[in-house]
Amino acid sequence: MTIKKTILKSLIVPAFVGASTLVTAAGTQFVSIGTGGVTGVYYPAGGSICRMLNKERKTTGIRCSVESTGGSGYNVNSIRAGELEFGIAQSDVQAAALAGIGQFEGKPYPKLRSVFSLHPEPIHMMARADSGIKTFDDLQGKRVNIGNPGSGNRSMMDLLMAEKGWTKDTFAIAAELKSSEQAQALCDDKFDVTIWLSGLPNGSAQEATTTCDINMIPMNDNAAKSIMLTRNEFSSAIIPGGMYSGNENDVPTFGPKATLVTSSDVSEKVVYELTKAVFENFSSFKRLHPAFANLDPVEMASSSLVAPLHPGAEKYYREKGYLK
Repeated sequence: MTIKKTILKSLIVPAFVGASTLVTAAGTQFVSIGTGGVTGVYYPAGGSICRMLNKERKTTGIRCSVESTGGSGYNVNSIRAGELEFGIAQSDVQAAALAGIGQFEGKPYPKLRSVFSLHPEPIHMMARADSGIKTFDDLQGKRVNIGNPGSGNRSMMDLLMAEKGWTKDTFAIAAELKSSEQAQALCDDKFDVTIWLSGLPNGSAQEATTTCDINMIPMNDNAAKSIMLTRNEFSSAIIPGGMYSGNENDVPTFGPKATLVTSSDVSEKVVYELTKAVFENFSSFKRLHPAFANLDPVEMASSSLVAPLHPGAEKYYREKGYLK
């Protein structure tokens, strides 16, 4: 149980809707959205969703809070444990959780449900300019930050390493820093290269590229192409030239999409009201971050939703004609 819910429990006598949604004696339902580090896109996205839902709390009786977390895998596991009602997760992490592979090895999660997709999250493979790294193959023997366990960064790096037949021993150092810690550590020469999966632009990547000399490494080699051929949760992408300081040319890469997920145990009413709050305030939501500028409601209701759609979200989309 999260600290927030522990505090609430000491103040009220709760009951539960579904497996996890906390209800006070006065009828208010408290829901939480797990996001990521405060410097990434997930945290402000979750905060915006909560603000939109909270604007309607007098009508819906639902109060939402956002939590900074360890990222995609952490969010899915916390939803499974009933500690979160919603979380933002990469589409590839959804696929791994449903299948019980990767970081969910032997523990499939069939109750995982999609709410809507968000922005593409292209891989930012970022190397110190003095490292000599020009391609993904050059990571061998280098000091590499592979991401913290439970994060989408780590899940992607594990997949890339498996495709290449690499292990942690392939690298001189295999660091496990969180996204919020990477920029400073990279510029402090703690490691040579790190991976971010993020919407464009990414604040931490901007911090790194404006603090020290960083090269964006293309991710369009045979390993990348093989992964995209066999895993439909990924697609090719371009990091535009000039987006990050010192990188004036387009960088070909690929990645998953960010998605809002929940559990089949969360009530249809809660998911419906959250979905409605976002889409009824869609223009405001798109202005939240440059990564959201090209979001399309119909695409969000159907694209990269690897887990089955939650009935509450489906009900809203059918009412609006987003689904046929």
